[in-house]
Amino acid sequence: MSLDPSDESRYDRTRLRQWARGRARSAGVDRRDLLRLFAAGAAGAAVAGPLGVGVGAASAAALPGVVKPLPPELFTVRGTNAETNFAALRGTGPLTPVDRFFVRNHTSTPRLVAADWKLTVWGDGLRGDPVDFSLARLRELPAVERTLFIECAGNGRSFYTTQQGQQVTGTAWTLGAIGVARWRGARLSDVLRRAGLRRDAVDVLPRGLDDEVVTNGVNLGRVRRPLPVSKALDGVILAYEMNGEPLPPNHGGPVRVVVPDWVGISSIKWVGDIEVSASALYTPWNTDLYRLFGPDQPPQGSAPLTRQTLKSAFELELGARVPVHRTRLLTGRSWSGAAPVHRVEVSTDGGRRWQRARLHDTPRRGGWVRWSAPWTPRETGATALLARATDATGRTQPETTPLNTQGYLFDAVVRHPVTVV
Repeated sequence: MSLDPSDESRYDRTRLRQWARGRARSAGVDRRDLLRLFAAGAAGAAVAGPLGVGVGAASAAALPGVVKPLPPELFTVRGTNAETNFAALRGTGPLTPVDRFFVRNHTSTPRLVAADWKLTVWGDGLRGDPVDFSLARLRELPAVERTLFIECAGNGRSFYTTQQGQQVTGTAWTLGAIGVARWRGARLSDVLRRAGLRRDAVDVLPRGLDDEVVTNGVNLGRVRRPLPVSKALDGVILAYEMNGEPLPPNHGGPVRVVVPDWVGISSIKWVGDIEVSASALYTPWNTDLYRLFGPDQPPQGSAPLTRQTLKSAFELELGARVPVHRTRLLTGRSWSGAAPVHRVEVSTDGGRRWQRARLHDTPRRGGWVRWSAPWTPRETGATALLARATDATGRTQPETTPLNTQGYLFDAVVRHPVTVV
């Protein structure tokens, strides 16, 4: 890869200067225009049916640019993305099998040759010239393995509409835009130090090798989002293996960034270069996108999103039909970006009564816990199952999530509809 840090870097640094002066325009793109463009591009995906299933999402063949099979019993196709059907995780163990791991693409999956891949680390936050790392050189560094979830910031977005009656833009995920894997790779901190990280470096900007993102004629460049140096040095992995196998194309192979606990956009796939800067960096993915805007948010929007929030999901189809007077074991998973989950409660009567669920995993930061609770339905008819988690910070899932226009970080207790027959 030949690195030309001209066009995109100029865009980013222009963005920095304009943002610092409080101006609303960036490289000729007004924030409101950009949000309208993204809203128009996501309009079809944002329309949700009664159970939060995106319209036109039934056919796996409708998703170009994805390499692995997407059978409908495992995935729901949403635009350029594929959501894991959470019921398909029942019985799969603590790790998400690669064949069931959700796919989040901004464009299409590039087919890169591992032997030809290289990572260029460059920028004024280094002491010297750019430094290249081949995959072989990356593998020579001390390897680390960590079990971590990656979750889209919009996971649960459809429930703003179906549960809270609020319209938001973006892909209409239910709760399947998350996966937990065992990642193996080199520490980003080791790579940065080998490249000559300066003490006054501020931001680290990984950039992907997928196609440039073009929305209604607006070219946003390749997907990239800066990390503060403090976070880049804190457990971030340049992963080349996933669940013991070489990292597959759909999940960022040959190498991707894995940022513990933070929203998925931070874990750049198909990473090809990393800019290290002595000043703050800005891109569309931490200014106009992946921040909170709306009536319940600060007038100028929130700070860029970092940590993921607290969620629970049943391993059961939305709208499932279950037999009356027959005991079944309800199962599910809960997770938090802030701290390990240490308690899960389940309600089988729409939230009137709660029982403590049994946890099947030792709570650990960065992963999820599987849980179960028995249920014997006594009456026929429609009802809702609810699961709420509490993490080690003492925070419990709320009844509602404050609105933001792009539908990020939904963390309210989800009302899971079932019919007892």
